[in-house]
Amino acid sequence: MQDKKLNVGLCGLGTVGTGVVEILQNHQEDIVHQVGCSIDVKRILVNNLSKPRGASVDPSLLTDQVDELVNDPDIDIIVEVMGGIEDTYHVLERAVQNGKHVVTANKDMMAVHGGKLMELAKEKHCDIRYEASVAGGIPIIGSLTNGLASDRVNKMMGIVNGTTNYILTKMVDEKRTFEDVLKEAQDLGFAEADPTSDVDGLDAARKISLLSTLAFKMQTVLDDVEVSGIRGISSEDLSYAAQLGYTMKLLGIASRENGKVEMSVQPTLVPNAHPLAGIKDEYNAVYVYGDAVGETMFYGPGAGKLPTATAVVSDLMDVVKNVRLGVTGESSVSPHYDKQMKTKDEIFSKFFVRLEGEDEAGTFLAITQEFANSGVSLDKILQMPVEGHDAADIILITHNASRFQMDAILHALEEIEAVRSIHSVYRVEGEGN
Repeated sequence: MQDKKLNVGLCGLGTVGTGVVEILQNHQEDIVHQVGCSIDVKRILVNNLSKPRGASVDPSLLTDQVDELVNDPDIDIIVEVMGGIEDTYHVLERAVQNGKHVVTANKDMMAVHGGKLMELAKEKHCDIRYEASVAGGIPIIGSLTNGLASDRVNKMMGIVNGTTNYILTKMVDEKRTFEDVLKEAQDLGFAEADPTSDVDGLDAARKISLLSTLAFKMQTVLDDVEVSGIRGISSEDLSYAAQLGYTMKLLGIASRENGKVEMSVQPTLVPNAHPLAGIKDEYNAVYVYGDAVGETMFYGPGAGKLPTATAVVSDLMDVVKNVRLGVTGESSVSPHYDKQMKTKDEIFSKFFVRLEGEDEAGTFLAITQEFANSGVSLDKILQMPVEGHDAADIILITHNASRFQMDAILHALEEIEAVRSIHSVYRVEGEGN
């Protein structure tokens, strides 16, 4: 086994696939030194055989026939970086059925079908690795499954979508509108022509679902995540948040308490002093709370050709080590706990509320009375006149309150005649709540 060469079938030769080829070509000597054998790309699945390629690839390696990868007995490992969900899952399912190990960067497919694929892989004594599917080059999955395996993780907060973090950074730092920055992000390639998955929070939700399954040893799915995106964030929201000492981030949040789990992706205010507040542009970070280790943060590029390819090749090297040791299919740990989700009266946080009220005596008292009626105290208050409207913007930061309490308060505020509108409500995290 010391001198055995392991062969890879690469599905996809786009940005990340090209990066995988480059790293395997340029770092082969280091890779052999670390894993004890060479890793060669034997076949590459592409959609268009005549398309010009950015990587230095022997054209004879290219094929548009998936059978040439999944049915080739000389191919040991399938590396999937082509994207897609249903068709891709069936390709990988066939590969595992044929005894091939899988490395994937596909968070969409793993969020939908990961549980089934992992069970099949365990049955067939195959490895499944998917580090690159969450936060690009940040080794958060490996950290949860290995580095923090002895600890009990009880909460995670993450900036796991670079597009939305880029947009929010520019909106805050350069005082620009969402629409303006989104167009720039699309022009720069940070955002897709159809940005729905990013700006509406779906991409981040898939990632937080994967992380929660690992961290809490409980099988969670995308539908368990409460999701809201950044389209409705206004410059006024960001300005008032800054005056009160907060920065807006789209956070994936997952917490476990008394065996029950909560997962959400939503615009969230964090204090300017919190490490997540300083994560700018397209960078990602995941903040982890463990019983034993305390608070740790994992930071780095969340996407990109070589950062993502680095995670893919690192996973590939782990599989090769397991092949040489004869322990493939043994490292996968099935979920240990039955899924239990928190109810609204069990989910607590601080809240930012911005509303417009009549600028007259008694308005403020009526508003604060509704918070008192629900047993929710206020931490910070800001009132600013709205020019030309004979009204005032009233911004409130609550102390800890449950979602159930906040729903009741918001319903009561809508019934107050002097309250013209409730502009926005955001979660506040990072202050010990």
